[in-house]
Amino acid sequence: MLKSTNKKPRVLDLFAGAGGLSEGFVRAGCNIVGHIEMDKNACETLITRMVYHALLKKGKIDEYKKYVLGEVTREELIEKYKLQKERDSVICASIGVDNYRNLIATIKEKLGGKKLDLIIGGPPCQAYSHIGRARDKNKMASDERNFLYKFYVEFLKELLPKIFVFENVPGLKTAAGGKHLADMRALMLEAGYETELSVLNTVDFGVPQNRKRVILIGWSKESKMKEYPDFDKLKLVRSYVVSDVFSNLPKLKADDGSLHVRDFQQGSSVPSQLMISDFDILMSHMTRPNNDQDLEIYRHVALAKRKGVELKYNELPKELKTHKNEHGFLDRFKVVDPAAKGSHTIVAHIGKDGHHYIHPDVKQNRSISVREAARLQTFPDSYKFEGARTAQFKQIGNAVPPLFSTMIAKELIKHL
Repeated sequence: MLKSTNKKPRVLDLFAGAGGLSEGFVRAGCNIVGHIEMDKNACETLITRMVYHALLKKGKIDEYKKYVLGEVTREELIEKYKLQKERDSVICASIGVDNYRNLIATIKEKLGGKKLDLIIGGPPCQAYSHIGRARDKNKMASDERNFLYKFYVEFLKELLPKIFVFENVPGLKTAAGGKHLADMRALMLEAGYETELSVLNTVDFGVPQNRKRVILIGWSKESKMKEYPDFDKLKLVRSYVVSDVFSNLPKLKADDGSLHVRDFQQGSSVPSQLMISDFDILMSHMTRPNNDQDLEIYRHVALAKRKGVELKYNELPKELKTHKNEHGFLDRFKVVDPAAKGSHTIVAHIGKDGHHYIHPDVKQNRSISVREAARLQTFPDSYKFEGARTAQFKQIGNAVPPLFSTMIAKELIKHL
């Protein structure tokens, strides 16, 4: 029988990505007993972040800085400070029919007879997204990712958390005419969990980005929860805008920047509510290369944005058009609005090109950097993303904003 204690809430993060969701639960005082994630670069990022939190707790942040600067390996830090538990909390695996039982057994072993309090996470969203369904002639009906929730439910049945958070795109509500969501909730009810959901926009919670997500909460009779939490009371009234998030970053051109800049002056211009300006080494403020034609398009679109005009593809000068389709995807080139409370949504496609995320400063004439994308997602400057630039962009685009997840976490742990 699993024992319950009053210590830090124990959390399992499924389909963990780069850790945006679990970061909020760590900030709220939780202990992440395990992350399960299939992407190798994201797993490396998770390990690094777990090492960061452990070293921060030990007052050894300078040791983390040595790793960032390449003066010591991460494994050397793990060995020196006995951080094997933190490293091994990250399980790099794709959850499927052939291994989910073994993964559950591994988590039980990590719990050591103690009770799990929360499961958080959401399966890959492409199969539920409106964009994914629009691009697929079968509306993603045969995509196996539609049914990953069944494995999520298996973890619920075996590990019996008091509360769980299932995060996904708004398209989850209408995928297969709502059948997937209905089937999912029926299985969750069979497993002993009442569920309710809401579509929340992270910009309402202080994130400088419009990012709508389904937040489905489930709770068992073992919890103190009786109904869906009132997340609306957490909404922030604030004055900062997107340009404030970029305000203290060095100006760059296309194909510019570096993995790290020493002695970065954090300054006071970035709003403290965002909790992002926390490090004196600037990481991954680097931009992708562009050809001359792309840069000329960027210039036209950014100049139009200055005048309050969203320039469509079919409105570009003839010599800048690269294809004949002037009817679909007309906002292919889009500027991040500096005066808005929130930018448009950062998605994983940013790993492929930056056309949809053009920097508003015409003089810089480029798409946004990795660090700028991370800041729009409210990842703190101390958050190191592992892998090449493309892999870092993809991790950021797939993530839950840590500021948002922190607020969700603080509210939920009141009901454990």
